[in-house]
Amino acid sequence: MWTHSTSLARDDHPPHRLAPGSPTYVVRVRDNASRRQAFASFVRKALADARTQRGWNGTMVATRTGLSRQTINRWVRGEWSHDPEPARVVAFCEALDIQPTVAFGILGWDRSAKARPAPQPPPMDPDVAALLRRLTDPHISELEKYHIRETIRYLAYRPALPDERPARRRGTG
Repeated sequence: MWTHSTSLARDDHPPHRLAPGSPTYVVRVRDNASRRQAFASFVRKALADARTQRGWNGTMVATRTGLSRQTINRWVRGEWSHDPEPARVVAFCEALDIQPTVAFGILGWDRSAKARPAPQPPPMDPDVAALLRRLTDPHISELEKYHIRETIRYLAYRPALPDERPARRRGTG
């Protein structure tokens, strides 16, 4: 059964476009469930486009791509236990005039697409950074690391000190 949904899940990457004015397909996602859903959306969109632009029904798409209707239906539903075979993805895309790299990017196979940059760690006090370096340094003894950890625990869980400000000295003269 072919569905007509054309909505696509997007993240903050710019969408892949086939050519100016051509439909947007999908962007990269990482986890398996999201990849399945994104690939299913991609296949539904491609089928809807084939239906509206070429007048192809499900049987014609299956015939032109060389895939079985069952395979295409599994892709539409996102019901596959292993990634689709790359050759089948290429056959599907080429028959519908879609660049296979678009599908590969959706499936996370596109190594040329830029990955998201790693988030920058929050700014850290230089003394805390020095302690972390010492705790991860293989040349520092376990006894020293134990004392560092115990001191940090003591400071982390001790009662807060009252806010005392030193009295200002009056100048003589």
